[in-house]
Amino acid sequence: MRTQEQVNEIVRLLLEEYPEASCTLDYGKDYELLFSVRLAAQCTDERVNQITPALFARFPTLESFAEADVEEVERYVHSCGFFRAKARDIVACAQALMEKHGGKVPATMEELTALPGVGRKTANLILGDVFRAPGSVVVDTHCIRLSNRLGLVDGLKEPEKIERELRKILPPERSSDFCHCIVLHGRAVCDARKPLCGNCCVKHLCQQYTEGLI
Repeated sequence: MRTQEQVNEIVRLLLEEYPEASCTLDYGKDYELLFSVRLAAQCTDERVNQITPALFARFPTLESFAEADVEEVERYVHSCGFFRAKARDIVACAQALMEKHGGKVPATMEELTALPGVGRKTANLILGDVFRAPGSVVVDTHCIRLSNRLGLVDGLKEPEKIERELRKILPPERSSDFCHCIVLHGRAVCDARKPLCGNCCVKHLCQQYTEGLI
C-alpha cells in the first residue's frame, strides 16, 4: 500500500499529466449524461457519442423521452449493444425523473441509485461532474486495474470496496478529476495486457512496477 504522501503525489502527477481530464461522453443536459452513461455500459464512449446526436435530436426533451416508444428508442441505440435493456431503462428513468423529481436529476446517491439502470458508478459520475460533489469516486475497469497496480488498494476487485477505500485516501475535492485521469491513463499508457511503463508519469510510485511485477 502507498503512504498518504505517495497517494497525494500520484494524484498531483496524474492531474498534471492530464490537466483537461473530463468525461469523454458528449452531452448538453444533465439527464443526457445520465442516459449516455447507461448506453456506455459494455460499449465505448466513442460509439455512444456517434449515436446520441440523433437520439437527442429525436427526443429533445425529458418529456419526450418519458413518452417515447421503447421500440423506437431501441432503433436509435441498437449499435451500443444490449439495446433492449438500455432503451427500456432510459424511458423508465425519464418517467421516474418526471414523476418523482420534477424533471430534474437528483443530487444524492440514494435518489440516483433508485432510478432505473443507475448504479453507484453512474451515480458517482453524475455527482462529480454535474454537482461537483467532493469525494465522488467512479470505479470502472480502468480504476480497478490501476488502483491495484499502483497500490492504492490491495488486491480488491469489487467496485464498492474499491470506492470505499479510495474515499479514505483521495483528496475529496480532487477525487472526481483523478478518476477521469485514471481512465485516460488506462487507455493511453496502463493497458491491461501490455502497459507502457516507460511512458508512465507515476511508474516510480507504482507498487507493481517497483516490485517488478509488470
